[in-house]
Amino acid sequence: MEIAEHLEVLDAEGTLLARAAEAAGTSAKVTTCPDWTVRDLLRHTGAVHRWAAAFVADAHTSPRPIGDAPDLDGADLLDWYRQAHGDLVATLRAAAPDVQCWAFLPAPNPLAFWARRQANETAVHRVDAESARGGAPSPIGTEFAADGIDELLRGFHARARSRVRTQEPRVLRVRATDAGADAVWTVHLSPEPPVTERGDDGPAECELSGPAEHLYLALWNRAPIPHVTGDTALSTLWSETSGV
Repeated sequence: MEIAEHLEVLDAEGTLLARAAEAAGTSAKVTTCPDWTVRDLLRHTGAVHRWAAAFVADAHTSPRPIGDAPDLDGADLLDWYRQAHGDLVATLRAAAPDVQCWAFLPAPNPLAFWARRQANETAVHRVDAESARGGAPSPIGTEFAADGIDELLRGFHARARSRVRTQEPRVLRVRATDAGADAVWTVHLSPEPPVTERGDDGPAECELSGPAEHLYLALWNRAPIPHVTGDTALSTLWSETSGV
């Protein structure tokens, strides 16, 4: 996906998140994150938006801590979140394509990283807000979901902090059934961080499959895994250890 496409998703998802949060109320429990209320969700996501925007706006080239959200609630907190989201979208849209700043996952350039990362951050937390509101969740586009699966598998879980590990080498396959022949990943598990390759070369001991939207939510532990074949112990391992 292109930067502009990720920014369109980011813009839309933040709007949906705020709308769902307002409908639920800031004291509502977040079903998909049982330790959180909507207030916690808005404070976290808004703080991340401001943190991300500062890297791009100020060209910070080294890591910085995420700042604390203000002690707001109710309509004031919703207004603060909307402002944080709007400022992030505006910052990324106005940034020079060659802006140099810190990023923590591989990407063609820092702007591409932040547009993709914040689109996925916001999409997942929008699902959280809608779980608190109740009712049917808003859809996630197939192309975006497949791209998000790629970021999760080849980005987040390639890092040293990933806890998805096995004592002996194992192979897990992930297949989005509605996103084209390229939407398949082979995850090599071991005592080290997972190594994920695009494609389905070689045998796998377990396969997680389903429509990209459903698989995306399942891999982020927001929904059940649509379909599992093979050794279900590996799907259980993912569910129990993959939290980011």
